[in-house]
Amino acid sequence: MAEDLSSDLGVVLFVDDDADVLASAEVLLGRNGYRMAAARTPTEAWSVLATETIDVILLDLNFTPRATSGAEGFQWLSEIRARDPDAVVVVVTGHSGINVAVQAMKAGAADFVMKPWNNARFLETLGAAHAVRRQRRRAGGGEPAATEDVPPIVGESAAIQRVRGLIDRAAATHASMLIHGEPGSGKTLAARTIHARSARAAGPLVTVDGRSLSDGAARPTLNQAVADAAGGTLVLDEIGDLPPAVQSALLAALEAGGDTRLVSTMTGGRDAVAGMRGDLLARLSTVEVFLPPLAERGADAALLLQHFVRLFSHRYGREPKALDASALEGLQMRPPSGEVRGLRQAAERAVVLSQGVRLTAADFAPTAAPDPAAPSGGDLNLARSEKAAVEAALKRHAHNISQAARELGLTRAALYRRMVKHGL
Repeated sequence: MAEDLSSDLGVVLFVDDDADVLASAEVLLGRNGYRMAAARTPTEAWSVLATETIDVILLDLNFTPRATSGAEGFQWLSEIRARDPDAVVVVVTGHSGINVAVQAMKAGAADFVMKPWNNARFLETLGAAHAVRRQRRRAGGGEPAATEDVPPIVGESAAIQRVRGLIDRAAATHASMLIHGEPGSGKTLAARTIHARSARAAGPLVTVDGRSLSDGAARPTLNQAVADAAGGTLVLDEIGDLPPAVQSALLAALEAGGDTRLVSTMTGGRDAVAGMRGDLLARLSTVEVFLPPLAERGADAALLLQHFVRLFSHRYGREPKALDASALEGLQMRPPSGEVRGLRQAAERAVVLSQGVRLTAADFAPTAAPDPAAPSGGDLNLARSEKAAVEAALKRHAHNISQAARELGLTRAALYRRMVKHGL
């Protein structure tokens, strides 16, 4: 039997779809001073990485029944290495064979273990991998990699994989990037990911909210932001409705600025840039990223909901509850408003308020009292309903146009048009 070690050897994340493998590994590692976190899929592993400081990742290479190529594991290895170049990953495989394991090492894995493993060899490999992790952390001053502070972009749909691939290819360059997407779709997370995966990750990340820029104060605010972001990244958030004077001030600040990477966000697609001057748009949009709405991401909504339930269960010190079939059916029929942000809020609310042993559709239903200014369920006149919704949003946000527009899912310009239309 291996020598019993101290209990501070660190945390190991084992990613494998076989529950028996995970159970036997947890017993072995626990007896030898490690604490093990388990994940059955790469998406579940992202949830663990978002809540735990992991020392070594043990990664199976195949997650689909009868798969032997290791392609799934290679893809996830690439993504975790992009997120944290100092991550120490040991591949664990049986069906793929030693040649695939060696290829994984060439792709960035620290070592490999073959199934079924020899316990002594398994622990020896893990100990060496843990030593590599300690060495990398000492070389980095003991601080976690900058990307470890950025949540992962979760999802397995082709649409979100295309987004991740585009970000991976462009982030390492200095090219300006423009991120399109609906409110709540993840534009801010995409911008943070681009900065974290760039050569400027150690530099400043400065954000300017375009909705807060007024004609008079725009020039000094932008000049200061460009100066503050020197050597790092300047994120220009929600630039779709910048007045002409602010656009001129922004272009002047960028032309006078120094070594600054530009990442901008904008609600909507290409039609949202219609009011932007061409020379400014060219400066901001060398690479454009279009975040897909949840409706185009298939099963990602369920994966995200489970991810957020695990995340908030950990945050609030509660055991994660399984999702009842009614919760997943309700998600498909009536997805929460607000895209990914709305899904996250619904998951947090369910974790906080649920009293059952499982999470049901009722746990994800909104709990706010109905707004008396909102249109009644019996009034199906679209014009009156739209007017009532605009009035309710303006009232709720004390006539703050930006906040009301954000709640309604509109640009400021679109909200102004509806206010004029309804005499508000």
